[in-house]
Amino acid sequence: MTAVAERLLLPEAPGRRVTVTPWLVIAGLASLGAGAIHFAAAGVHGDHPQTVYVFTALAVAQVGWGGAALARRDRLMAQAGVLLGLVGVVGWALAKGVGLPFIDGLQTPEPIQLADVSAAVLAAVATLLAAAAVSRGGAAGLRLPMWVAAAAMTVVTVVGTVATSGHHHQGVGALPHVHGGTSTTAVTHVHAVPYDPSLPIDLSGTPGVTPQQQAAAENLVAITLARLPQWADAKVAERAGFHSIGDGFTGTEHLINQAFLKDKHTLDPDHPESLVYDTTGGGRRLVAAMFMLAPGTPLSAVPDIGGALVQWHIHDNLCFSPSGYVQGITNAAGQCPTGQVKPTPAPMVHVWITKNACGPFAALEGIGGGTIAAGQTRLCDHLHGSAS
Repeated sequence: MTAVAERLLLPEAPGRRVTVTPWLVIAGLASLGAGAIHFAAAGVHGDHPQTVYVFTALAVAQVGWGGAALARRDRLMAQAGVLLGLVGVVGWALAKGVGLPFIDGLQTPEPIQLADVSAAVLAAVATLLAAAAVSRGGAAGLRLPMWVAAAAMTVVTVVGTVATSGHHHQGVGALPHVHGGTSTTAVTHVHAVPYDPSLPIDLSGTPGVTPQQQAAAENLVAITLARLPQWADAKVAERAGFHSIGDGFTGTEHLINQAFLKDKHTLDPDHPESLVYDTTGGGRRLVAAMFMLAPGTPLSAVPDIGGALVQWHIHDNLCFSPSGYVQGITNAAGQCPTGQVKPTPAPMVHVWITKNACGPFAALEGIGGGTIAAGQTRLCDHLHGSAS
């Protein structure tokens, strides 16, 4: 009998032997289980490709290491398991605590659910046992029959994998569907259709939004899709009085029409106060209307279009040249440098005619997101968001 085998079958009493299962064997089984759950989770996050890629990559790594750990039990393998396990556990903690802003679909913290708890528990077990193997050697282990360890890991894996079928996002972006009438009673499933301009518009599923508000939001998107393309050629828009604010170098360029800003038309794609063009391809591709109200209108007085689906914002920290080109932002005191102008803020809302990860009414990210009404949370409608 080899030295390793002798260490795995130790006498407990005269005439009786007890199995010692190595640390890395149990860690490998736990990692295989965590990987299986992440593979299942990737399948239910198809509306967020980045999340699918992340879950799939993590699942491949966990399954790959788990299989290797069953065949090779040494200190190097154990050290790799500790690092991989920490990635899974820390990533889970961050996703649940603060969100992962660089991964579409995981930006907003979600409530802890059975599926992700199961994966986190298995990753934690793999991490702890791999760490034990680092300090005591890959072949050291517990006086535990292999079938007990395998059964325990299998139960947790099955529970977590099955639970992924009921997993759903919370907050703005994946919310319980509200059925007919004016009822706001939520049911247990999620009904959501990612916004795609080429398909029928369906903005259902956001709690608190009445059928009337939903219809108003869908009608605004529909008429914008139908009428805004008349401004697809930026030269046509410029001949109609639109003027670039000079931000095309950022990848997004805004053209504003001062005459439309002063007229009595509201949320009208025939008279849009501002047009948004994508300049990343070297030209100007029309992607959205930026409807604006009269300067000085308070955010508390904006039209109730779409309820929780639509969020108005203002830009109160931008500085312009006298000729209307954006120059930068205000200082800490909220003032622009001498010679620059700080316009009176005007409430505005975007309506996108292209796919957007934060839905058809998404504000631009970063500085472009502007200031929202006090007490509100920045809206990113993952429920109806879709990759462009």
